[in-house]
Amino acid sequence: MNKRRLTARSNPYRNLHFIDFIAEIKQNLPTLEQKHTMKPISQILFWILVVVLLTLGFGFSDHNYLYSFYFVSFLLPVIVGTSYFYNLVLIPRYLLKKKYLKFTLYCIYTLIISMYLETIVIFLAFTLLANYQYQNMNPVTTNIFVLVLTLYAVVFLNAFILLVKEYLAGQENIRKLRSEKEKLTKGYLLVRADRKTVRILFEDIEYIESLGDYVKIIPSSGKSIITREKISQLQKRLPSDFLRIHRSFLVNRNKITSFSREEVSIHGTTLPVSRTYKHEVRRKI
Repeated sequence: MNKRRLTARSNPYRNLHFIDFIAEIKQNLPTLEQKHTMKPISQILFWILVVVLLTLGFGFSDHNYLYSFYFVSFLLPVIVGTSYFYNLVLIPRYLLKKKYLKFTLYCIYTLIISMYLETIVIFLAFTLLANYQYQNMNPVTTNIFVLVLTLYAVVFLNAFILLVKEYLAGQENIRKLRSEKEKLTKGYLLVRADRKTVRILFEDIEYIESLGDYVKIIPSSGKSIITREKISQLQKRLPSDFLRIHRSFLVNRNKITSFSREEVSIHGTTLPVSRTYKHEVRRKI
């Protein structure tokens, strides 16, 4: 059999089951612990804001903001550690997995440990900031109840922000799933060619080649179809089994008969894999 080789210059697929698509989405999603994190710049800005607010809050009673800043510096590691343990461990591993008993138990342990650490912070403030003079200490900073409320106000604020982000990400995934389900239910592609509307089954398409503002659709049988549409726009109307391997080529991965790092073959036709799409192609084939 004579093989054809197509390049950008010369100008695979059974029906995809919806359950397969869901499994692929789950495989490509990061773990819960990875999702429940903010970007580094967001974390820095968040904790800077916390330091500023706590410094103003603790220093308001006696207007000694320098003392307040030093005290917050002692307290901050306790707040940060508790916040990240609560939001990155307890919530994703226990609360979201409906292990309510363990979640409650570990929350109690966390509360006890954090209160113990806060007493250490008070002792450090007493020895280092107040020179062992109790009257030199800010009365607010010696109230363990106030410190616990402050600590968990920050923890719950951080949890609220992360859960809102989780909700928005979940809504986006639902939108993608619904869009993909509509494509799979439809099962075919409608295009205009030769002044007619042509219906092409997804499973019959082998690959699609870009011709500038036009695309050429190569079916398993019959002649190719040329329609006026950019390949990037056409890709949005196709199921996830259609892979972009090159700026000029979209392939049905269920039609691929062989592949390497640089090219894929579909029934004797060899198509190039560009450097831009190489990683994505290797991950999905």
